[in-house]
Amino acid sequence: MKTDNQNFKMVAKTFFGFEDILAEELRNLGAGNVEKGVRNVSFEGDKGFMYKANLCLRTAVKVLKPIAEFRVMNENDLYRRVQRMNLREFMNVNTTFAINATVTGDLFTHSQYVAFKTKDAIVDKFRKEENVRPNVDTKHPDIRLNVHIQNNWCTVSLDSSGASLHHRGYRTATNIAPINEALAAGLIMLSGWHGQSDFLDPMCGSGTMCIEAAMIACNVPANLNRKEFAFEKWDDWDVDLYELIEAAQLKHIRDFRYKITGYDKAPSAIAKAKENIKNAQLEDFITVKEQNFFETQKEGNDFLQMVFNPPYGERLPVEMEEFYKQIGDTLKTGYPGSHAWLITSNMESLKHVGLRPSRKIKCFNGSLESRLVKYEMYEGSKKGKYQED
Repeated sequence: MKTDNQNFKMVAKTFFGFEDILAEELRNLGAGNVEKGVRNVSFEGDKGFMYKANLCLRTAVKVLKPIAEFRVMNENDLYRRVQRMNLREFMNVNTTFAINATVTGDLFTHSQYVAFKTKDAIVDKFRKEENVRPNVDTKHPDIRLNVHIQNNWCTVSLDSSGASLHHRGYRTATNIAPINEALAAGLIMLSGWHGQSDFLDPMCGSGTMCIEAAMIACNVPANLNRKEFAFEKWDDWDVDLYELIEAAQLKHIRDFRYKITGYDKAPSAIAKAKENIKNAQLEDFITVKEQNFFETQKEGNDFLQMVFNPPYGERLPVEMEEFYKQIGDTLKTGYPGSHAWLITSNMESLKHVGLRPSRKIKCFNGSLESRLVKYEMYEGSKKGKYQED
């Protein structure tokens, strides 16, 4: 693998609807040639920037380094083109590897078959030339390859991240339906939160939303607590460069003078949240309480930002219509001077909130098409608010 520090193209993968904020994150970090795709953003940077992107990006789930692009018309084409690649730039017969594939379009329909065919091409090339085959290791490979085929265009990339970047490293305890950390960060960023007010997650579960809000407010690198990245096993891994970049990012951490609070009525959820907050070393910034949101009201008169992920009725047994009506009633009566953002895939139940959302953003929670909706609660009436302006 090349050890120079010249710029090269990379692709950061993300969730549908997060492309704009990921592009903004990349520009703020100093990426060049930032271009949005669907569920991904391409950019340019050097090896050090690849390390920084993995360490700092909040809304990315992978950072890929493309190493080959070519047209394919069928699986035999794919096999031949992979064999033509200069595989020795990044592996040898002793290198363990894993492959994951994604396919879109009508030409290729089975991603597993594409991964299998790519594996065969690599193994057969080494066996033919050296009479020895490299081994596949799906759990802890030396390199991970990503094969992406869109219609008849194939891109083969090195996966610099390894396990999805939403595995931040702080979450050892989860509740029944935990929200993905990168998804939580993206929702909070879409809500416009930068740490400029008090923050509440009224149904905090294992604390993910509160932790991500605190990391954004304090500008803590998203993956600071992560155990490892895939690039640490590459031949050109530069530990000194990585530590230099990490130290530079730590200097950008800032203090936060507002309160971040999480409520949950389940004692087990609060215990898990406390454990995760401790793992993230954010106990100074987050308070979680065993409390039923429907029995609470806003503390103090200052503006409050709320972002939460209520039950959808998919995995947690809830009487949805009544539940969403209670959300609306509690916001109306108990939380004047607040902006409440919630994500749900249950569009029908949303109608029972009884408030008109001022924004609706389409996004996905896993495979569930969802909406991130914003409700604005004014001090006094809305009419009065406009008369004051």
